[in-house]
Amino acid sequence: MDRIDGLAHYRRQFVGTETVGDATPNPFAYLDGNSLGRPTLASVARITEFLTHDWGTRLIRGWDDEWMDLPLKIGDDLGHAALGAAPGQVFVGDSTTVLLYKLARAAVDYRRIDNVPVRTEIVLDTDNFPTDRYLLEGIAAERGLTLNWIHSDPASGVTVDQVRHAVGPQTALVLLSHVAYRSGFLADMRAITEVVHAAGGLVLWDLSHSVGSVPVELDLCDVDLAVGCSYKYLNGGPGAPAFGYVRHDLQDVLTQPVQGWMGTKDVFTMGPGYVPADGIRRFMSGTPAVVGMLAMQDTIAMIEEAGIDQVRAKSVALTEFALSLVDSWLAPLGVRVASPREHTHRGGHVTINHPAMRQVTKTLWEHDVIPDFRGPDALRIGLSPLSTSFVETFEGVAAIRDVLRGVLLGQSGLAADTDAGRGTAAAL
Repeated sequence: MDRIDGLAHYRRQFVGTETVGDATPNPFAYLDGNSLGRPTLASVARITEFLTHDWGTRLIRGWDDEWMDLPLKIGDDLGHAALGAAPGQVFVGDSTTVLLYKLARAAVDYRRIDNVPVRTEIVLDTDNFPTDRYLLEGIAAERGLTLNWIHSDPASGVTVDQVRHAVGPQTALVLLSHVAYRSGFLADMRAITEVVHAAGGLVLWDLSHSVGSVPVELDLCDVDLAVGCSYKYLNGGPGAPAFGYVRHDLQDVLTQPVQGWMGTKDVFTMGPGYVPADGIRRFMSGTPAVVGMLAMQDTIAMIEEAGIDQVRAKSVALTEFALSLVDSWLAPLGVRVASPREHTHRGGHVTINHPAMRQVTKTLWEHDVIPDFRGPDALRIGLSPLSTSFVETFEGVAAIRDVLRGVLLGQSGLAADTDAGRGTAAAL
């Protein structure tokens, strides 16, 4: 499968995937690219060059050279490569949480004012990522709004019918994740956006678990607002800044709540009052994290070169392969698949459940097999299309099987858990 994979050569462009001399790639199997992607070799060179030249010799002149417009340039590149967004609608800056707050607050304020009846409700779902839920609770308290909860099934996600029943003349904003962080369920962006618009509300999509692995068509789907992180499939590094999308026609009518100098019409006038910039720049706030946004550029360039449709095809092939191994090896051990079976409804990761998964994950990490655990009993297999191989997937799921088998033998009294773990490590 690796030999016929048209994207296999990209794997060699990531740190730690190739044996160099006597060194062994580390980790043995990395199955957590949906939480934190591997760094690229190009990014190591880019950051080194930045430190020694761009910052090291140009110093503050770098702002005039490139840095001032870098958040918008990277935003346009990302919009073209992976988001289906025309230029001038995507920017990089702040964390995912801060950008979600800014765009959600701007949306509810816009829909609360001069509307009859007054729109006082935010729609969200019970299984969305905690940050999304927490910040909407805070916004609702700040603005005197109510929350309308969609009770979503963690295995099937939020459906079009659920949204249709939840929205109405009171709806100001709907916030949903395009790919559910727990199960990997892929929501119907176009249909849900149409339903929200028919009710007169705005929709804000969290793209954190889809950007870089699933094609996104923000313009085609008439999406209002979107936010996503860059440290998963975009390989931006831990804590790398997030990106935001604001549709062209909303940019000059939304008022973002965190008014900082980088969002002003003339940054260096330093005037007595805040005058927002035209276009997407008005949604910036403070000084952009230039170092933090360097690494994502190399993965964005890879996606542009490979084509997001080909990236998605590889992602589907990897998750289908993982599911076939789970069915053959893990289902007989009591493991249950908690992700959609149909690839049209599934993002880039597969979630499996078993009561022993916390212990299994701990043992695997100790032996350089790195999946992801989500309580109470879920193990996520995150397969990053550009850096994950089929052999790596095979070996990773085989390790899950062997460690789980050892744990179960230990629980049955037929073998000690620790002995089973050491046996598995020796086999690896």
